[in-house]
Order: sequence, then structure tokens, then C-alpha cells
Amino acid sequence: MQRKLARENSFILIFEKICKADETAEDIFRKATEIRGLEFDDYVKTSFFGSCENEKLIDEMVAKHTVGWKKERISPVSMSVIRLAVYEMLFMEDIPPRVSINEAIELSKKYDDEKAYSFVNGVLNGISSELSEK
Repeated sequence: MQRKLARENSFILIFEKICKADETAEDIFRKATEIRGLEFDDYVKTSFFGSCENEKLIDEMVAKHTVGWKKERISPVSMSVIRLAVYEMLFMEDIPPRVSINEAIELSKKYDDEKAYSFVNGVLNGISSELSEK
């Protein structure tokens, strides 16, 4: 599976986890593979489960870069895109932060409000700058 498609599939799973908070990540992944026929891919599995396992850390970083925004005000699509990109920046050293940000912007343009991508870009650039200072 191409990385772009794998990233989109992971984003969709993260979005489902936000929308189906009462379901476990394992159930969401299982249903996606068994019922919807999601093709198995290591990147999808790693990034989906990794973003779920590190949700608190990721959300804390997002909160530092969304001053004046409550988490509930951020659309589920934007939050899903941001969580995936932040997970990549924190834990996937083989993916340059610039790539994570650009791919997040493309997903935001495809799935969210037409102005959401600029919000996503600002948040992710702030997080990327913070991480590069460490």
C-alpha cells in the first residue's frame, strides 16, 4: 500500500475512534479489516494504535499550540489529522516533519472545512518548531 493511502486509512481510523469513543481501538481496527476490507499495512496499524496509546501526550502538545481553543471546538476531522501528524513527528523518525505537515494539510483540504487547513498548518508548525528546539 502506498504511504499516502496508508496515511489516509490511518486518519480515517483515528477519526472513527474520536466519533466512536465507546469502542476500543482494537474493535475499530478489527471491524475495518473484517467488515470493510481494510488492507493490512504495518504503517496503518502502527500509526493508528500508536496515536491512540499516546493520545494524552499528543493532546497536551496540541493544547499548548491552540491557545484560546478548547479541544471540543476543534473539529473531529482536524483533530484526527493533527493527532496523526503529531504521532509521526514524535515517533516515526523516518518521516520528516515537513512531510507529516504537508500530508496533514492535504488531508485537511480533502476532508474538512475549506479554511481548516490553515489552522492545522499553524498548530503543526508550532509543534514542529517546539520539537526541533529540543
